[in-house]
Amino acid sequence: MTLHELEKEVPELLYYTKTMPEELRQLAHVKLHPSGSLIHQKDYALNYLGIVAKGENRVINEFENGKIYMIETNKAIDFIGEVTLLANMPKTSVTIEALTENTVIYLPRRESEQWVNTDIHILRKMAERTAFKLYRSSYNNGLKLYYPPVFLLADHLVRLYEQALTNTPGQKTASRPFTLQKTRERLGEELGMNIKTLDRAIRSMQKDGHFSLVKGKICFTHEEYLQMKNYLTTFKG
Repeated sequence: MTLHELEKEVPELLYYTKTMPEELRQLAHVKLHPSGSLIHQKDYALNYLGIVAKGENRVINEFENGKIYMIETNKAIDFIGEVTLLANMPKTSVTIEALTENTVIYLPRRESEQWVNTDIHILRKMAERTAFKLYRSSYNNGLKLYYPPVFLLADHLVRLYEQALTNTPGQKTASRPFTLQKTRERLGEELGMNIKTLDRAIRSMQKDGHFSLVKGKICFTHEEYLQMKNYLTTFKG
């Protein structure tokens, strides 16, 4: 697929590419990253700037002991490597994993830097996305330090449920129960909890009737979602 074909398929992409110099357009190439694959790896040289046209991915930090901490999830349209480029650093600082199939436009770093340095439009779009992520992170900063694991788990489940409703417009809220299709390991990474702490939080919430476990998976109805919302509001005081 070419950049021109992708722009026709995803019209919103033009807000990002409309001022791209023709010379750079000729150097662009489109790549598909399957779900579960690595798009971008920590401590690797950044040779290309990426623009995610389709898909959802997660940003993680990998440590030498093998532990993984999930920083955030992002949806298209987004950039890959923009922080490294704007910071003028040679190597990447995070790993990015595809949660769904990702379609990414890759542009050589040197030519991309020239584009960003001379075009206020693309610089502003890049700054907006970077600032949005920083704002989101700052807004929730400290949550894991000051709230107990049960609160963090309930807050996460509520957010996932609301996101699922947003992604399926027209779906009735009182329809079939919501089942969390994630492993304990993945959930622990997203919450920044070890498995033992997560298991204790799950058992506590199950005992209090906030959800059920069906074949080991967290499952709750709309009424139980409302109970969790009420618990969060009451806990905040």
